[in-house]
Order: sequence, then C-alpha cells, then structure tokens
Amino acid sequence: MNTSARKLAALGLLGAALVGCGSSAVETPAAEPEPKATAAVAQSPSPKASAAAPGPKPAKVPTAPPTMAPGPSGLTPVYKRRTKGSEKVVALTFDADMTADQGPRAASGEHFDNPELIATLRRLKVDATVFMTGRWAEEYPDQAKSIGGDPRFEIANHSYSHYAFATPCYGLPTVAGPDQAADVQRAFDSFRDAGAVNVVPYFRFPGGCYDDAALRALAPLGVTAVQWDVVSGDAFAKDADAVAEQVLDGVKPGSLVVMHCTRSAAPVTERAIRRIVPELRARGYRFVKVSELMSR
Repeated sequence: MNTSARKLAALGLLGAALVGCGSSAVETPAAEPEPKATAAVAQSPSPKASAAAPGPKPAKVPTAPPTMAPGPSGLTPVYKRRTKGSEKVVALTFDADMTADQGPRAASGEHFDNPELIATLRRLKVDATVFMTGRWAEEYPDQAKSIGGDPRFEIANHSYSHYAFATPCYGLPTVAGPDQAADVQRAFDSFRDAGAVNVVPYFRFPGGCYDDAALRALAPLGVTAVQWDVVSGDAFAKDADAVAEQVLDGVKPGSLVVMHCTRSAAPVTERAIRRIVPELRARGYRFVKVSELMSR
C-alpha cells in the first residue's frame, strides 16, 4: 500500500471512531431505577426469585350478615329456626335484659350481667349470639365492648328499653307504635357508643311479643326479627338440671335456643350450660351464631 492509500485508510478509521462516539453522545441516557425498585433487586437472591415473588394480597372484604327478605306487604321478616337440611347445628342465644328504669336497682347492687356465663362460653369454645338491650350496654359498656369484640360472639338488638312492642306481654310497659323504630335504633347507637364491633342486624322482641303493627313499624330499619323454637325455661329458674333437660329434650338440627345473660333473673344459666354443651357435642351437635345458622 502506497503512502496516499495508508493516509486514506487512517482517516477512514478515525472517522468511524468519531461516528461511534457521536452516536453515543446524542442518545438519551437511560433513566435510573427508582429507589424502591433498586432496593427490591438488592434484597432478592436472584432475578429469577425476584420475578417469582408474589404481589400483595388483596384486602379481605367482610361478609355482611345474612338477613331475610321482607315479608308480605313489606313487613319485617321473622326467623325461628333453620328448617333446611339435617346438619346438627344449634344456635344458643342469650338475652341481656335490662329495662330503661332499672338503673336504681343496678346502683343498689342488683346484677343484670353475667360475666361468669360469658367466661364459660369462652372456655368451652361456644359460638353464641347475645341479644342485648341498649340500657344493658350503657350499664355495662366494658362488657358490651368485650362481647362485641370477640369473634366467638355477635351482638343483636333486644330493644333499648325492654318494653313490649305488643300487648299483653307479661306485664311489661309498652313502647308506643310511633316510637318503636326509634327505640331499636337507640339500642344500636348504644352498642356503637360502647365500642362493640360484631353487631348484626337482628332484633328480638322483648317477651317475644309482636304483631303486624310492630312488624310494620320496624320495616324501615331493615332488620330480621329472630325468635326461637326451644325455650330453655331459665328465667327465674332455681334448678340448673331442669333447665338443661328442657334444652336437651327440645333441640333438633337447626334449633335456635333462647336463654338469658342476667344473673338477677336467670341465676342458674351458667351451670346449665356446663351440662348442655358437652351433652349436645356428644350427640354430634356444633354450636353456631345466628348469622351462621341463617346462612346455611
């Protein structure tokens, strides 16, 4: 190669090098990874492991308690027991009664609560529904909050004042028809004020007394009225074994039992439960809350 040819070759190589540098200089620099992404790569053992890492789990959406559709003419529906299937499930329910005017009796030492009963249900691992009056929740707010915060229990509405919604009703004072929905709503407000969480849209008429007028009055609240098919007979009872036998004789698959959570009015309920629970379990029964019974 002569001298001119060598000079031309050298200039060609220099031009190629300059073109390469120029191409790199005019490209937009790659964006730096975000700090979060960089940290994730640094903490991962390998790119493959990082790619396989699962994303965040979606938040669990709480399931609303089941309710019944309105009855004829939009009346509040009434639930008494589960009638479908033969599964051995039973709902134990406890009325926490206290009338609006019993504050002085509580102040003088009468006990309308029954913490020993609640402790026994917990110890025996029994799911249950407590039908509570608003007045009871106001008298025992710490207990209402504790019961309403325990996943084994749910709080349902038993009115604010425990006055009757129809007459006659065991001598109870009566809530006037126009005031009935407000009485029930006042109870729900009392549960909220006490800090109870597990509150369900169920209502039990004081004394179990109701008529179409009462069902019509409560319809705007969207609650389901919950009654029972097994009466325990624990109210004012003195014999725990007699209470237990009445429950054991009456329970069928899908039964709903009414009992009480009030020491002054139902003093032997806790002792009866200590017999009822193991004997029903020996027969193959499982204890559920009303919300579960209604959903099955």
